[in-house]
Amino acid sequence: MTMFIQGHQYINGSYLVGSGESVPRVNPATGAKAEDVDQASLEDLELAVQAASAAFPAWSRLTPGERSGHLLKFALALAARAGELADVETAQTGKTVRMSHNFDVPGTIDNVNFFAGAARNIQGLAAGDYAGNSTSMIRREAIGVVGSIAPWNYPLQMAAWKVLPAIAAGNTVVLKPSEITPGTSLLFAEIATEAGIPAGVINVLVGPGRTVGEALIRHPLVQMCSFTGSTSVGRHVMSMAAESGKRVHLELGGKAPFIVFKDADVEAAAHGAVAASTINAGQDCTAATRAYVHSSVFDKFTARVAGLMNTMVVGNPLLEDTDMGSLVSENHRSKVASMVERAVASGATALAGGLAPELPGAFFRPTLIVGAAQDSEIVQEEIFGPVLVALPFETDDEAIALANDTPFGLAASAWTSSVTLAMRAAAEIEAGCVWINEHIPIVSEMPHGGYKSSGFGNDMSSYSFEEYTNIKHVLISHDTAAHKDWQDTVFKHRAD
Repeated sequence: MTMFIQGHQYINGSYLVGSGESVPRVNPATGAKAEDVDQASLEDLELAVQAASAAFPAWSRLTPGERSGHLLKFALALAARAGELADVETAQTGKTVRMSHNFDVPGTIDNVNFFAGAARNIQGLAAGDYAGNSTSMIRREAIGVVGSIAPWNYPLQMAAWKVLPAIAAGNTVVLKPSEITPGTSLLFAEIATEAGIPAGVINVLVGPGRTVGEALIRHPLVQMCSFTGSTSVGRHVMSMAAESGKRVHLELGGKAPFIVFKDADVEAAAHGAVAASTINAGQDCTAATRAYVHSSVFDKFTARVAGLMNTMVVGNPLLEDTDMGSLVSENHRSKVASMVERAVASGATALAGGLAPELPGAFFRPTLIVGAAQDSEIVQEEIFGPVLVALPFETDDEAIALANDTPFGLAASAWTSSVTLAMRAAAEIEAGCVWINEHIPIVSEMPHGGYKSSGFGNDMSSYSFEEYTNIKHVLISHDTAAHKDWQDTVFKHRAD
């Protein structure tokens, strides 16, 4: 991470040392200090917003094909530095190098390639005569400067999810990544410039949310805000944006249910549950957190999940054999551990894990909890760690009701061999994504967004352009008469 000696701000195509106070960044897998990260000041924020504003007219006037060409070159440039990106991602987050190399970086490059194509296919209604003696058509136009705030759990992918649909549609961006995981967001912007994307189109500010983040949202030149993070902070973002009527896109917390019906393949469900609850050390808004399992297969399922969790290799994220690395910080590990401790103190049981291994760094064992109540903290609130809570159910109606019994609605899965039951679960579960006999896979062509307190709007897919474009109706009259018939409803035409 010492590669950022020129500064942790990327403004108008160049690195800059922030004029705010520096803060230490700790390697979460070792607990050792890694570097000092300079923070942006409000003056730096002004430079970034002005750079984005100055770049907007020329960038937005490019043809879709020209913007697509820039993105295709960007994808190739990212691929050329894929190893470097993966190594930095692991160093700053503690996730396994296997996941960074095989999941985060390839997924990001695929996103760039997708939006290179999608940039040329931003659609509206075909022109037509809807009002009589006229032609109506739709223009999709860029909004302007977008202020984006991304979280620490998937720094590279979240930078891509924020930036790509915005710039593909012709906007410019000021991105604020988390100050504890800024590295790959900075490299993302640097590589974009090297690939030919004009200076000022992508700017990165690293600084505290309470100062830099709030000022970014409130800045008068910022026309739209996109935020990914906790539900409580998302509501605060929405309230600040409302002060000036800015458009807002929110992807917030999740508490994904994982329903195992009585006819499910229990072995497949158990493997799916372990992978889906421990991906990224459970620091994933779509991770499986609540397993509702039919009582007839509950003991078989929980025994198999506990057994699989106990075989997972937790430790050094740089080793290829490691299954799960560290959490992002000691503070976050303490939060996860305290939620598990309170659940056990309230009468629940940890069938697997439930504690931190004796390792330096922010590690926690994959954990399976049973015996918790539906209204308990560990079932209702987001843990953001490798913790799965399993509860039994008796009827299909009860399973779906329990799945919907939280304020969240980001993702869910249902496991069954019945087509009828699968279709019912897909229709009745309140979530932006419902997997059937699977949990976690995402693709660039499909949207990612939430219901209820999990936010609104979509990342990825062509649907994301709904967030990042203004829709303009243009009506062209064919009627050459000075007075139109509809005007009689306002003033009656009379002969002179």
